[in-house]
Amino acid sequence: MLKDVIAVKPIKDYQLHLTFEDGKEGIIDLAEIIEFSGIFEPLKNSAYFASVRVDPELGTICWDNGADIDPVVLYAKIANQQIPIEEISDSGDYLQTKDELFAGETVDSLYEKIQAFTKGKQNNPCTQADVRADSD
Repeated sequence: MLKDVIAVKPIKDYQLHLTFEDGKEGIIDLAEIIEFSGIFEPLKNSAYFASVRVDPELGTICWDNGADIDPVVLYAKIANQQIPIEEISDSGDYLQTKDELFAGETVDSLYEKIQAFTKGKQNNPCTQADVRADSD
C-alpha cells in the first residue's frame, strides 16, 4: 500500500531523513538509488539537493525542476523491503498488462535487466549514437 512522505530533511552528502504518514522514518542515501543524470543531474549540486521538499499532492519528495522519486521506492528502502512491481505507481494500459509482462519481477530485478541492456548498447558501436541521444 502506498505510504506518503510527509516530511523531509537533508542530512549530508546525498542523504535525506524521511518521515512517512504511518510514522515510519529513516535516512536514505539517494546516491544508492538514482543516477545523477537527466532530470537528476542538478541534484549533484549540494545546495540544489538541499532544496528538496515534500509535494503533498504527489506524496513524495521533489525539486523545483520536476524531479521526484516514487514514494513506494523510498518506503521500501527505509523499511528494507523488496518492491513488488504491482506496487509501483502508474496508470493506463500498463496496469492492465503488467501481470502478464512482469510476473514475479521486482524493481531491483528489472533495474538489473535495464542496466545490462544499457551496458550492452554502450559497448556496441552500432548503437552508441542511440545511447548518447537517449541521455540528452
